[in-house]
Amino acid sequence: MSEQTAVIGLGFVGVPLVQLLLSKDHSVIGVDTDPSKIHALLRGKSYLSDLSDQDIQAMKNTERFFPTTDFSCLSKARTVIICVPTPLRNREPDLSYVEAAVTSAMPHLKKGTLVILESSTYPGTTEGLLKPLLEKNGFSIGTDLYLAYSPERIDPGSKLLSLASIPKVISGVTPACLSRIHKIYDGIFQQTVPVSSPSVAEFTKILENSQRLINISFMNEVNLIANKLNIDLWESIEAAKTKPIGFTPYYPGPGIGGHCIPIDPFYLSWVARQHGLHLSMIEQAGAINDIAPYQTSRAITTYLSEQGIDPAAAKVGVIGVTYKKDVNDVRESPALKVADILKSRCRSVKVHDPVYEGPLDFDRFDLTERALKAFDLTVILVDHKAVDWAQAVAHSNRVFDTRNITRQFSDPKIKRV
Repeated sequence: MSEQTAVIGLGFVGVPLVQLLLSKDHSVIGVDTDPSKIHALLRGKSYLSDLSDQDIQAMKNTERFFPTTDFSCLSKARTVIICVPTPLRNREPDLSYVEAAVTSAMPHLKKGTLVILESSTYPGTTEGLLKPLLEKNGFSIGTDLYLAYSPERIDPGSKLLSLASIPKVISGVTPACLSRIHKIYDGIFQQTVPVSSPSVAEFTKILENSQRLINISFMNEVNLIANKLNIDLWESIEAAKTKPIGFTPYYPGPGIGGHCIPIDPFYLSWVARQHGLHLSMIEQAGAINDIAPYQTSRAITTYLSEQGIDPAAAKVGVIGVTYKKDVNDVRESPALKVADILKSRCRSVKVHDPVYEGPLDFDRFDLTERALKAFDLTVILVDHKAVDWAQAVAHSNRVFDTRNITRQFSDPKIKRV
């Protein structure tokens, strides 16, 4: 008989985790409060860029995947994994989704169940929020209910590593809790990395994304002086990364978006404030990231003026509005912010994004010669693999490239920043 596991939250973390669990012969109950997601999964349709309709249909065909909005189904599960959003509100953590998931699940948890939180959060959440909630419902953690934390490490849009191959940090509230998650995750992931407490695991996740925020923001800042000096920062990065020690390449762009890098570091910043500390480097990196779309927009309108085109009269075509390439997600998207700013400064702005089909407050255009020739400037904000960049460059009057995707083309009509 297959292991019965439940996943709460069927988004960009939860659904790939369900797919992995099914591949390891688990039966999986997938719970989400959004009926449209459940309806799509039951029809074998994907709403995630990383998974195709064929992937979802294959999951359905196992006859071991049961998507539902009904939390009472959790009574059948031996393990419950929570993968719900943890957004920021005014730079303060919003754990309402986590609390709602635990509160909804509690009446249906049976003794002996392992509860695992995977959502990114601040140190102290598992032991300071989830543990008291569960104990209030009469459970004794480590005796008749087991509680663990293991931060998700999925990289949306990336095909370099499979989910199973990414080392998995694991922790438990008690030694018995750690033993339980060790046993189940050792059978799912190629490598587990146990740490001494949930707080250490929670801190680890924030540390990873804080480092990325700081380093990418640094590249965006030094790109300003590189442009002033007429130096190609991308070329310098390529040269610097030939050093075998001490340099890790990060790349500039119109800003950092999504649900992790611009969000997670401020959980740590918030915790620091609770202890009378100010994490100035994280705050400054966040400030640099916040203004990056405005600096990019200013560079675009300046370029138009240099080309003898009044920005207020310019017709601009934008390629890419998602927060990163090959991902159909516009949350915290710097590209979308740039497009919005340009819309207020230019005569017209239209967008093209082969990955994102959701609603947008823009007219769209197809990547045809006629459409591209109608623009004074084509602006590249996201370097989706699905775009024929040779054709995009060939048919554009001018190109402003923020992603260095046109580096293989030598054409004076291209401006790279």
